[in-house]
Amino acid sequence: MPKAGMESVELFSSEGKGRGLKAVKEHCAGDVIFAERAYAAVVFDSLTHLVCHTCFKRHEKLHRCGHCKFAHYCDRTCQKNAWVNHKGECSAIKKRGKAPNENIRLAAQIMWRVEREGGGLADGSFVSIDELQNHVEHFGEEEKKELWVDVESFLEFWPPDSKQFGMQYISHILGVINCNGFTLSDQRGLQAVGVGVFPNLCLVNHDCWPNCSVIFNNGKIELRALGKISAGQELTVSYIDFLNVSEDRQQQLKKQYYFDCTCQHCQQRIKDDLMLAVKEGAEKPSQDKVKDIIQFSKDTLEKIDKARSDGIYHEVVKLCRDCLAKQEPVLGDTNIYLLRILSILSEVLSYLQLFNEAAGYSKRMVDGYMKLYHNNNAQLGMALMRTGVTHWHAGLIEVGHEMLCKAYAILLVTHGPTHPITKDLEAMRVQSEMELRMFQQNEFMYYKMREAALQNQKIQVMPEPTNEVSHGIFQKKE
Repeated sequence: MPKAGMESVELFSSEGKGRGLKAVKEHCAGDVIFAERAYAAVVFDSLTHLVCHTCFKRHEKLHRCGHCKFAHYCDRTCQKNAWVNHKGECSAIKKRGKAPNENIRLAAQIMWRVEREGGGLADGSFVSIDELQNHVEHFGEEEKKELWVDVESFLEFWPPDSKQFGMQYISHILGVINCNGFTLSDQRGLQAVGVGVFPNLCLVNHDCWPNCSVIFNNGKIELRALGKISAGQELTVSYIDFLNVSEDRQQQLKKQYYFDCTCQHCQQRIKDDLMLAVKEGAEKPSQDKVKDIIQFSKDTLEKIDKARSDGIYHEVVKLCRDCLAKQEPVLGDTNIYLLRILSILSEVLSYLQLFNEAAGYSKRMVDGYMKLYHNNNAQLGMALMRTGVTHWHAGLIEVGHEMLCKAYAILLVTHGPTHPITKDLEAMRVQSEMELRMFQQNEFMYYKMREAALQNQKIQVMPEPTNEVSHGIFQKKE
């Protein structure tokens, strides 16, 4: 009998992968195959006072729990809805005097629910929390030491009057969180704000070129089709970003998720040549020259990370420009090391309000992305949106509108029409279309009106650049 809300999929044994989910009917691009609420979820330690602990939305003013002084909520409704999950945590934090880290809090939330419901199988789930993979047997020595530190921290936090779980079960739950915790985003999908465990999502296997994407929307994850999916076809998502050569992706997956990727793109090294492309021309650069430039690029990226962490953005710009000057005569337009520098430089220049220069770099970046990413990749859609906004700020309305339209088409598939970021993008697309018509009718008058409008508005500051890199859909403890 189909599980409630999971009628479109079925559990099966996937060759070489273990359990998996497959479609029981045909799906088209943008279809929501299933949606799932978290079994348990918590806000990241650094954002506990900025994000609602129930709906994970960012708010300037949040209501604080009057008992533990730790949990924060949008309003009384969110606070009331959270009480069944927060009750045990509230008491434990009050007694201990402080909250433990996010992994311990999530483990505790899971075990309070197991205690409360008499087991780990939620309504609509194919498997219980007890059946999820923990990969503890694959941990290296350092990971085992970290696990035991977490177990000890959990035992210090866990109340003596609650149900007592064995060390093996606590280790299992912490292992599940380590490799199956899903990263939650804020209401606009722009910042990672928390981590949760979704049992059905954990059954969806990885492919570097997947047929589905997953997005957090209005308190649930949604598994969405990226294109046509036939009945009986396995459903896959990508656990990591595609923009790495196949060998590097395989190493990352082995390290973070403990399996060897044998997908078609890894086996056949598809697009590796584009990702490591060199400059075409009469004098092709030597292998030694290419190797030197790639090493220089890696060294520069480390320096950029340090400068970004310290907030020295003009130093970031200088490092990027110097690196580009060395890369451009040697590396091709789709080389991932060139694209990484272009991405950082365009983002930081936008933040510094240098939009005309940022627009050129961002356009080169998305031109490269479109040759590498799946045409319905969410990160491609977000990059196109950022590029469109940058061109709009620069007064380049024709290219800006084109980019916003392309971004909107992708996000309709990956995020859906009801997601807040898609709604924001639709408003920008409509606005840019109106401005484009005005520009086409009278270019001189358009710029005069634009200049007057901008003089009457406060300068819109672009979001501050961060060092956050999207490693994939699952939160891996560093």
